[in-house]
Formats: sequence, C-alpha cells, structure tokens
Amino acid sequence: MPRRLPLLTFLLLLGCLVISTSHALAADNANPVLQAGAYPANITPPLGEAIVGNWQPIPATHIHDELHARCIVLDDGNTKLAIVVCDNVGIPREVHDAAKKLIEAETGIPADHVLISATHTHSATTARGPYYVIPNEEPTFYQTFLVRRIADGVRCAINQLEPAKIGWGSVEEPSEVFNRRWFVKDGALLANPFGGIDQVRMNPPKGSAALDRPAGPVDPEVSFIAIQSKEGRPIALLANYSLHYVGGVPNGDVSADYFGYFAKFIEQKLNAVDQSPAFVGVLSNGTSGDVNNINFSEKGGKSYARYEKMQEVADKIASKVAAAAAKIEYKEEVTLDAAMTDLTLQVRKPTPEILQHFAEVRARAKAGGKQQHARELIYADRADFLMQSPKTFDVPLQALRIGDLAITAIPFETFTETGLELKARTPFAKSFTIELANGSYGYLPTPEQRRLGGYETWLGTNTVEQDASVKIVAELLKLEDSLLSTK
Repeated sequence: MPRRLPLLTFLLLLGCLVISTSHALAADNANPVLQAGAYPANITPPLGEAIVGNWQPIPATHIHDELHARCIVLDDGNTKLAIVVCDNVGIPREVHDAAKKLIEAETGIPADHVLISATHTHSATTARGPYYVIPNEEPTFYQTFLVRRIADGVRCAINQLEPAKIGWGSVEEPSEVFNRRWFVKDGALLANPFGGIDQVRMNPPKGSAALDRPAGPVDPEVSFIAIQSKEGRPIALLANYSLHYVGGVPNGDVSADYFGYFAKFIEQKLNAVDQSPAFVGVLSNGTSGDVNNINFSEKGGKSYARYEKMQEVADKIASKVAAAAAKIEYKEEVTLDAAMTDLTLQVRKPTPEILQHFAEVRARAKAGGKQQHARELIYADRADFLMQSPKTFDVPLQALRIGDLAITAIPFETFTETGLELKARTPFAKSFTIELANGSYGYLPTPEQRRLGGYETWLGTNTVEQDASVKIVAELLKLEDSLLSTK
C-alpha cells in the first residue's frame, strides 16, 4: 500500500511548485520570444467588376495576375501587430474598419494594432461603393468579400506563428522616381477645369522645351523589414518605396502592377520558393502622391511591351533589397506597440464662383457647346459631391513600433515632402510611412504645393483643408512620442 504524504507536507510542496512555476513564467514573460507568421490571402475579384484606375470605369475582362491581401502578424509575447497590404487602388475607411472589427472579434488583436493599406495599383477593381459616398448604405459584394478575406488572411498568418527573428534596413533606388509636377513655360499647359491657370502641370509633355523644373523632391529610399525563422528560413519581407503604380496594362486586365512582381521576385532572390509555410513578399506604397517613374526631362527613350516596365522596376528593387537583407542584424527580441487616433479635418467646399463656373459649364454642354477643359464636367460632379459632404472628416492616423523602428500610416495619397519630413523628425532611430492606409481620402499636398495648383491639388482630387498635411505630421509625431514613452 503506497505511503501518503502528511497533508501539511503536501501543501508545502504544492506551494513551492506554484511559486517555482510563477517564477518561471515571469522569467519567460521578461524575455519573450518573438513570433511571426505570414499569409497571402487571395482577393482577386470576379470578371465584370469595375476597374477604376482611369477616368472612366471599365469592366474587368481578364485576370493577368492574382490580387492579394498580404498579411504579416508579429507577436512579442505581450503584444500582437498585424500589417496587411492589399492590391487595390484605394479602400474606403468603412471597409478597413469592418475588417478590423472582424479581426479583433476573431483573433483578439485590437483594431488599433492592425494596419491595412492599399498599394494603389490602377488595374484592380474598385473597393468603393454606395457606403463610400453615403454612410450606412449596404456594402457591395466586393467590399464584403474583401473584408472577409482580409480577416481570414490575418487568422491564417496567426495559425503560422513561429519563433522568429527580425531586422530592418534600407537601400536607395533613385533611377525610378521622378517628381511628376513641373513648372512649365507654356501657359497653354496650365489650364485647369475651374476656368483658371495653375503654376505647375502634372505629367507635362515628355522632353518638351516648355519644361522648366520639377516642383518637388523625390525619395529614393527603399525601407524594408525582413523576418526569418530562428533557423534562418525566410518568413516574410515588407518593403516600402515612394513610387506610384507603373502601369502598361491592357484595358480590362486585372493586375497587382509592380507590387505583385516585387512579391514574386523577392521570393526568388531570397531562395524562398516552394517553402512550407509559404514565404510572403510585400511591397507597400510610400509617400508617392507626386511621384512616378517617367523621366520628363528625357526625350524619347525605350519603348516597353505590356508589363515589361513594371517587371524591370520590381526586379531592380527586389535585387537591392535582397542584397541588403543578407547584411542586416536580426533580433529575436523586440518591443511591439501601436497607437492610433482620429484627426478631424475640414472638408474643402466649392466657392460660389466655382459653383457659378460649373453651372455655366453644364449649360454650355447641354447646348452642345465644346468643353473648354477635358475634365470640367467630371469636376463639376465632384464639386457637387463635396457640397453634399459633411463639413468635416475624421481621418485615422496610426503609428506602429517595432523595436527602434516606427511605421506611420496616412489615409491619403501623400506628397513625398511629407514623408521626408516625417523621416527627418521621427524620434525613432528609423521610420517610414505607408500611404493609403486605413482609409482613402484623395490627395494630400502640402500647403505650399496646393498654392501652386495642378491636378493633385484640384477641388475634388484634394478634399480637405489646406493645412491638413501640417496637422497630420504633428499628430503622427505625437503618436510616435507616445510609443517611446510607454515602454
């Protein structure tokens, strides 16, 4: 018959075991192991959905390459972050918020710890719809589908969490970024749809004698975060480049543009093809609202076949990032955190003079008269939309912390000057900005650039107050400061 321990002895031993276990857990929490997982959720739309990258929507008739919501989840033992980059031209806040609500309910990751952005490919179908214009309207089919797939992608990334190490760095690729806003010497190039004359022109004639100088800077930096298993197997890589879409896509084709090709090429260059779990390469859009890859000062130049130029750009970036990723320091312990706030901005409203101008435009069109500007009827409708809009927008701003790296998120097509200012003023060792994140509210020129005019500043292309970029920078810097002061 087995001997029984006296009750007092048993309780003392049990107490020692509990204390020992508590100390072990405390030690584990004091030195938590970073975990990471990634997953590319397919968000390819059905044919027939509207592609909205040009002035007039056209139906999708062919899928050239699949679209994805590329998801990365990081967990430092105390905090989880999710970063999702979607192949789309721009996603309204309502869709982002619905996806975050679902993610929080199904995974426990707080909504303000989830960053979702669009790449701004112009060859994807629209995620906008009735409730982009009229709040509380029923979502479209594709909006509902997108919300579900984003949430599923984050859940699948969580399913693949494993002990990991992380590092970050940057390289420069200046050959593919050019400011597309130019001072020109020909007034005929400067007319706008409002019956006035601008000081600068977006996308002027290439190699024209009328060109004077670019109206703003570019940012050639490619920032990146590389994530590996503890054994060195690539899990994911998130890069950020301040370049608009490249284009060169036939009408009706659905494509992720150079962002999709980057994902493919970086996988190849890191020797991560056919892994299980699959490696996920991601390229987010930096502050590129006034930048594309056309060298306007150059006359002529090479002619490219469909999809050729975007492959060339993606290959350049992927080659440099892959080489740099092999040299960075990887860490197994980093602090993760997030902060988010809403900033109230005044909605830009048309003046009585603009409304009168467009009344005359419509009367002339009704009478069969010739348009004085090719886009004047489009901007007449946009002016009406802004007249019916609320007086203010509450726009979401966000900052993530990964060790001594910060990622800021802006829901606009943001001018490069703003991104450069945030990099220069960050309290972190390094930072970069993802645009069209958590919402899509049009272009965000600086006050100085708005005074110059040009497409990106027009009423209806730019929808918020003149000092919006100044207020956004100040608020994002406050968020970054708060992340440093909490831990």
